Amino acid sequence: MFRPGRRRSPGIGLLFLASQLYNIGFNRIPPVTLTFIGINVAVYLQLLNNLPSLGKACVSAHHVWYNGDWKRIIFAAFYHLNDFHLYYNMASFVWKGMSLEPRMGSPKFLYILSVFTALTNTVLVALDMVLANVTEDFSYMYTCAAGFSGVIFALKVLTTYNLPSGVSMVMGMFPVPMRWACWAELIVIQLLVPNASFTGHLAGILVGMMYVKGPLKYIMDTISGAGKLLNTSVISLI
Repeated sequence: MFRPGRRRSPGIGLLFLASQLYNIGFNRIPPVTLTFIGINVAVYLQLLNNLPSLGKACVSAHHVWYNGDWKRIIFAAFYHLNDFHLYYNMASFVWKGMSLEPRMGSPKFLYILSVFTALTNTVLVALDMVLANVTEDFSYMYTCAAGFSGVIFALKVLTTYNLPSGVSMVMGMFPVPMRWACWAELIVIQLLVPNASFTGHLAGILVGMMYVKGPLKYIMDTISGAGKLLNTSVISLI
């Protein structure tokens, strides 16, 4: 997730992504994971009609909370600043999807992705508002972010939470305990890429933690169970 700058034309990043997906094998990539990659690529290449521009899709407290442009909560996740931004996000996402989707099942993984997409950007807006008021630096209110990496950070929490104790190589360079990998990556990315949205990535980690340790999983399972019960009742009435 990055703060928008000048957008570049499609280039070598897309070739890298296509090559990586081909080497993995499209038939090995679970359907929801592949579909979300396809949506991100289609949005970047502007293959879908009537989509807003990047500047009208990125998410900020000013646009969402004060101007009521709530669609940005969803749209911002699928927009990327350039082809390398898209490549790095999708290259990371595909492995997390291949790990989580077969284990959870495609319907549940789709449900989690949908909730995480909306909730990550909602938490981002809340964090920016809190930071603006605490630090009295109101640039936080106007910082506009886009990209799928907030969701990816949330998924990283899920993929590492139940893994056995061990170490993870953050950015392929720094060994850290597995459960601390997402926090270490948050810091390293910010140091290496100052334009990255710190609150966007932090929001993803917090959403992931709310799922594995907080009430989010219980709430989502309750809603999902109620929906299944209602659907069964409707079918039986018919």
